[in-house]
Amino acid sequence: MSVFTSCITSTLQPYVPSTLNPWNAERIRHAYRRLGYDANKATIDASLALAPNDLINQLIDTSLNAQSWPEPVWADFTNDDYANLGFDFDEQTQENHREIFLEVMNQMQTTGLKGRLVLFWSNHFVTRLEDYYASNHLYEYYSTIEEHLLGNFQEFVRTIGKTSAMLVFLNGLENTNNSPNENYARELFELFTLGVDNGYTQNDIVETSKALTGYNHRENWTYPIYFDASTFDNSEKTIFNQTSNYDYDGLIDLLFEERAPQIAQFICKKLYSYFVSATVNETVVTEMATIFVQDFNISNILRILFKSEHFFDSKTIGTQIKSPYDMTMSYLNITNFSLQEDHYEAMVWFNNVLGQQMFEPVDVAGWQGDRDWINSSTLTGRWEILQWTIWHTWNNFNEELRAFAIESSNNSNDPYIVAKSIIDRFMPLELYSIEDYQAATDIFKHNLPENYYENQIWNLQYESVPYQVVLLLLHLIKLPEFQLK
Repeated sequence: MSVFTSCITSTLQPYVPSTLNPWNAERIRHAYRRLGYDANKATIDASLALAPNDLINQLIDTSLNAQSWPEPVWADFTNDDYANLGFDFDEQTQENHREIFLEVMNQMQTTGLKGRLVLFWSNHFVTRLEDYYASNHLYEYYSTIEEHLLGNFQEFVRTIGKTSAMLVFLNGLENTNNSPNENYARELFELFTLGVDNGYTQNDIVETSKALTGYNHRENWTYPIYFDASTFDNSEKTIFNQTSNYDYDGLIDLLFEERAPQIAQFICKKLYSYFVSATVNETVVTEMATIFVQDFNISNILRILFKSEHFFDSKTIGTQIKSPYDMTMSYLNITNFSLQEDHYEAMVWFNNVLGQQMFEPVDVAGWQGDRDWINSSTLTGRWEILQWTIWHTWNNFNEELRAFAIESSNNSNDPYIVAKSIIDRFMPLELYSIEDYQAATDIFKHNLPENYYENQIWNLQYESVPYQVVLLLLHLIKLPEFQLK
């Protein structure tokens, strides 16, 4: 699989369509793929009428203004509540978690960027569900991400560290005045705000851990964790050469007062790597950081990035490897094929198998993404899962395959045009050669006599068309370009 790795040199100036860099379906689909999980043909066609600036505003505003997921009845339930109601704790907990997983998948298909940022930030402010395994903790963590994912980064940092999920996962629960635990202090600097060894010392970590003490008490293991002054280290702490009796909030304020430029650079580099390219243009990142540091508003810096000539540079398109959720959710969004409810729910399990288990990143540093998603095992797994999905459509919603071909090709009766139109809906860029399209067309033509095509006897109303589309889909999902976005 060939992935472009050279540094993209265009600037952060707004993208202005030109003859060399036209505003077309290819760039529109690029925006939908990177900000969300692709889109169907009707959405892409409608977006052609929008200016680039307006499309980006629409995609961001849709997520920024999306309603929060209604608080479930079990949001505050503890293990005692389940027992009092006569529910099996494990069974009900798994059902509650499934509700959240399905809601995030729904966001991936309806609000795009919001669903993407839920996964991005849960892979930045990492916790692992298996470590705390309580629905109320997961809901608090999820709703915190949902509230702040396009908001102020400083307040995001302040809030996420007080969630019970984080306090359990990174040992804040164990961090007391009598027995300090440095784990959260270290990861707060190393993974969440500054980066490894970036302007802090081991003594800063030790002193910071003291400022973070006090969040140590709960009635039972599924109960919320709360602050208790009796376990707070009420002493003077020297952090970044500043001395005061810092508490949790004071520490976050100090961090952003003293290290704002480093934080901005670190977060902008991470946003760039995720949304643009793993090969980082440091000049562009520094320019982003200079803007971001002014207010730490996430939506504002993303607007600037996504509207730039850098983001829409042709060298940006098709240079990243899809994550499992990129692959499965974009397939569903492109095709709009129906799925039976239990088969849709199985998508959660499929993505787990492929290495992306929601709210269970691989380790505290999170999934590294891009090339790490692909190996001999996961590649064949991707093929098998999409093969299963394709045959599910064939067995249950047969005529949707025909409708997809008609929509893609504007009801053409030329098998080459039909095959190419379907392929191009899934690929970030056109295939390398006409021969590649011709090989796919030959598969699509199946075993029908050639004179059916030559004499225009065949068209998309022909009985064999749904099966022909299946054959083409089974072929295109194995093309290397299919794995790119």
